[in-house]
Amino acid sequence: MNFIRSCLHFLFMIITVIPWATVVMISALFRRPEWVYKVATGWLTLSTRAARLIMGIRYEVTGYENLPQGATDGAILLVKHQSVWETFAMPGLMPHPLAYVFKKELLAIPFFGWSMACMDMIHIDRSLKAQAFNKIVEQGKRLLAKGTWVIMFPEGTRIERGQAGVYKEGGTRLAIATGVPVIPIAVTAAKCWPRKAFIKKPGLIQVSIGPAISPYGKTSAELMLEVKTWIEAEMQRLDPEAYFTQG
Repeated sequence: MNFIRSCLHFLFMIITVIPWATVVMISALFRRPEWVYKVATGWLTLSTRAARLIMGIRYEVTGYENLPQGATDGAILLVKHQSVWETFAMPGLMPHPLAYVFKKELLAIPFFGWSMACMDMIHIDRSLKAQAFNKIVEQGKRLLAKGTWVIMFPEGTRIERGQAGVYKEGGTRLAIATGVPVIPIAVTAAKCWPRKAFIKKPGLIQVSIGPAISPYGKTSAELMLEVKTWIEAEMQRLDPEAYFTQG
């Protein structure tokens, strides 16, 4: 049954992404970024809702009180990355527009990548390390100034359930450069939508938003250690069966 449900959800995404991406690209011609964002993220939200209806993947969010409350307050979201699910879900869960930092290769994906190219986000060439970070800072400052929050997955790639990847310091370096707090976010998506898995299973995904962490007086490594410590401790609390302690 889970295989059939997963096939139906995949078919739903394939059928809907082409007309939706076409509307995004047409909207971009009118040079109204807010329209483009709403249309594009509307498809992402629809896909997560379809995951609930078709595959029984529900979610709950805690910690909204930890997010900056001002209309112009900036934030850099650093999110645990286990699945495609959190990539799709986060724009619909946050009260501000989000700008993802992602590798430019994704822009080549037909329709999905083409629509991403129409959005005001930060796509980088990861082989050009210094130039890539300079681009993140330059565009990050501009986006944060207009009320858009920057979202990054510090582990860089999707990580197996119960594991911790290498937390890269790009997000915390950006926080120090801009003076904007980082928000650690734990997500148990792999319980239902495992890394690189086609077959998903019904269940509850928990999204826990941690306290804002100020960058002032800290190095990027110190700041990232705080982020990693909070996220990994929260992951063990939310999904204890995926973790074990030796000794």
